[in-house]
Amino acid sequence: SPERLLTDLQQRLQQRRHADPAHSYAARLLQGDENRLLQKIGEEAIETLLAGKTGSSPALIQEMADLWFHCLLLLCKHNLTVQDILDELSRRFNQNQE
Repeated sequence: SPERLLTDLQQRLQQRRHADPAHSYAARLLQGDENRLLQKIGEEAIETLLAGKTGSSPALIQEMADLWFHCLLLLCKHNLTVQDILDELSRRFNQNQE
């Protein structure tokens, strides 16, 4: 399931939190200055917007995957989980159904 995939990826990123930054991109971003991670999210968001503008589905998929990956890193850095986000989306959806 998509939820399981995101949860598995999140767990793997949590494990990389303590990995050697010389050998793990995720560890470098998780252990480094948060501003670098935020900058990466901004870059990926812009690349996602540009891919959406061109109408290229493969490019949009790749850029969206990059954006989600970096957003998962930010959640990890703040000790938040995919479930936290799913719960918030569920709350919003349920609120709009009333």
